Amino acid sequence: MTLDRRSFLRRAGLGAAGAGAVAAGLAPVAGAQSVVPEALGGLPGAGAGVPIGTVLDYASGPPSGAAVRAAGHLGAVRYCSERRPGSEWMTGKPLLRREVDDFHAHGLSVVSCYQFGKGETADWKAGAAGGDHHAPIGIRIHRAAGGPAGVPMYVAIDDNPTQWQFDHQIAPYLERWNAHLRGAGMSLGVYANAPTIDRCRGRGLGRYFWQHDWGSGGRLNPAAAIHQKAGKQWAVGGVMSDINDVYSVDYGQWEPVDLAKIAQAAAGSLA
Repeated sequence: MTLDRRSFLRRAGLGAAGAGAVAAGLAPVAGAQSVVPEALGGLPGAGAGVPIGTVLDYASGPPSGAAVRAAGHLGAVRYCSERRPGSEWMTGKPLLRREVDDFHAHGLSVVSCYQFGKGETADWKAGAAGGDHHAPIGIRIHRAAGGPAGVPMYVAIDDNPTQWQFDHQIAPYLERWNAHLRGAGMSLGVYANAPTIDRCRGRGLGRYFWQHDWGSGGRLNPAAAIHQKAGKQWAVGGVMSDINDVYSVDYGQWEPVDLAKIAQAAAGSLA
């Protein structure tokens, strides 16, 4: 989807302050992070850009929109997937329309992601067949919760895979996801470590990237729109949540985010 400047800023929920951040190179589009201005002297853990705020992710809960907003976050990345057998505690799966409505009532953003299995049951281990099985489920849940077209679904590679696993299992898995998402008017996002993001970019897989630290060697991939830091968790509204730094005004959110919230978060990042 191609947006002109005015449409992009409206899509991102930005006005004059947001436009200023884009012009300053502090709030780039997904996959095109800016260089930290020399005047800032760099920021610890900021990689190639400056975080403009934070979003949560969680499998239990969900916390209320009021609690998320009071804690100062932009919104959350949410599971458009069922809970796997034996994980009854994952009360935050799948994303439901009532949570979305609550978030929107409090000016919060929602981003879609998919992960069902993990470890030995990881979805990507089934290769192309796994993509054909899981993608329709994720798209259905996304739509049932009110998810629009024109946004990505982050597909989880919650591992530190080898090159062989990427070539023979992960790439075919993501290729099928990409085909299904394109058919639904959506785009592919990938949740992965820094080396896997590099491999995805080399194969043209994914327009949005959400990085985790396992196997990243302390490196923040410059293509990451969102970064989930290892060990950075907090209870929000009684729900234990991962805290993620956001580096792009367009990080895959469904709806425009609150302008005042972005300005406040960006100011906090630069303080």
